[in-house]
Amino acid sequence: MGKLVEFGIIIVMNLSVGIVGLPNVGKSTLFNALLKKQTAFVANYPFATIEPNVGVVPVPDARLEVLADIVANEILKQVQDDKKKRPPIVPAAVKFVDIAGLVKGAAEGEGLGNKFLSHIREVDAICEVIRYFKDVDIAHVSGVPDPESDREVVNTELILADLQTLEKQQPPKKNSTKEDLIRWEAVQKLKKGMDESKLAKEIHLSDEEKSLVKDLQLLTMKPFIYVANVDENQLKEQFLENTIPISAKIEQELSELTEEEQKEYLLDLGLKESGLERLIQKAYEALGLISFLTAGEKEVRAWTIEKGTNAQNAAGTIHNDFIKNFIKAEVVSYQNFVEIGGWKKVRELGKARFEGKEYIMQDGDVVEFKIGK
Repeated sequence: MGKLVEFGIIIVMNLSVGIVGLPNVGKSTLFNALLKKQTAFVANYPFATIEPNVGVVPVPDARLEVLADIVANEILKQVQDDKKKRPPIVPAAVKFVDIAGLVKGAAEGEGLGNKFLSHIREVDAICEVIRYFKDVDIAHVSGVPDPESDREVVNTELILADLQTLEKQQPPKKNSTKEDLIRWEAVQKLKKGMDESKLAKEIHLSDEEKSLVKDLQLLTMKPFIYVANVDENQLKEQFLENTIPISAKIEQELSELTEEEQKEYLLDLGLKESGLERLIQKAYEALGLISFLTAGEKEVRAWTIEKGTNAQNAAGTIHNDFIKNFIKAEVVSYQNFVEIGGWKKVRELGKARFEGKEYIMQDGDVVEFKIGK
């Protein structure tokens, strides 16, 4: 697994979320707010973005602050100092890619569509931004925003691109294997479903069929998150399942405020957390990721792994050599760690347990790996 280093955050799992939608729906504004800086170029005309903008965004995790305080208290008792030596916090992170706007006909190359679709093919999940805000000063490709129609245009272009991929597949030859036959059957199922305007992920396939067509990298097989880019007065409206209402404009304003000012602003709006915080957490879930935690004097950190990762491979996210030199993992749940008050007391009370290399890591496990030489 390669490492990507940006903005002082290390991502061990190089997984990404592509922000897509029609032109002028607020993708770049949303992206800039995510990064809390003016990275993407914002303009009131189609194709202001051609090459994708890439940024790494920390995943909000209140557990890290709590762990850092506990570690600081432990250090304070050990050194008998009157100063709290709080370790630095390193959050998990998600890579977001701001992809240029799609238009009707993109699958046929309209509006640089082929290039943009290739950028979408490279990401692991899709965040589709749909315009609900009514600002008449911002142009819309079809004149008047129509959220359902706009979503249909984007999804149709993604489906058409996938159908092109499926059409290129050749039927099995006489000496084909069983897997070849199953794969061809899956291709036929997908073509039939997509002809009925279904996304690939909505078409029923067995686990084996999904595995055998994974190499096709179908756009509509990827996890989807929908963002309704709304006006301030629409923030509390109900939207379709898996749709997060966000005012990209408000989020941009929030990103320019101090943390205390942000809290006050959200309170005035009657919100507990920003839309971006919910989006980042949703993106983390959509990618099938969890975090295990380490809490020591040098740092308190959330480490990103895929759900179902065993302890030996999880250790490898810290350093590749940890995989071959893995001995065991000392594990305690976050809840026990906090309630008892740190590693020293956890060990004294026998609440830490030793797990072998096949132990499946759980979200929030606080871990120390025992590594040989």
